[in-house]
Amino acid sequence: QVQLLESGGGLVQAGGSLRFSCAASGRTFSINAMGWFRQAPGKERDFVAHVSWSGGTTYYADSVKGRFTISGDNAKNTVYLQINSLKPEGTAVYYCAARRLGGTSYDFWGQGAQVTVSS
Repeated sequence: QVQLLESGGGLVQAGGSLRFSCAASGRTFSINAMGWFRQAPGKERDFVAHVSWSGGTTYYADSVKGRFTISGDNAKNTVYLQINSLKPEGTAVYYCAARRLGGTSYDFWGQGAQVTVSS
C-alpha cells in the first residue's frame, strides 16, 4: 500500500497563489506517476495535473494551463502543485493521487486539502 500525505491549502484572495505538497510513503517503488485532482462543491472530482516519474512528462487540464505547475521529486517521493492567479471557481478540495506501475488509473488518494478563494 501507499499512503499520501498532503499539505497546503487554505483561504486565499482571487489572484493569489498557493503551493501544495504531497509526500508518498509505504510501497513507493510501485508508483510511476502522481497527480492532482479537485472537487468543487456539488461537482464531481476533476483532473488537474499529472507528472510521470519516468521522464517527468506533465499533463494539465485546459482550465489550469499557464497558471498551475506540477513538479515531482522522485527521490523524495513527493509531488508539488504551484497554483497562481487563483480564481473564485478554484474553490475546491484538492486531492493528491498516485498511480501504480503498469496501471491506467490512480490507485491511491490523499485526504484532500480545502482551498477557498475569496473574490
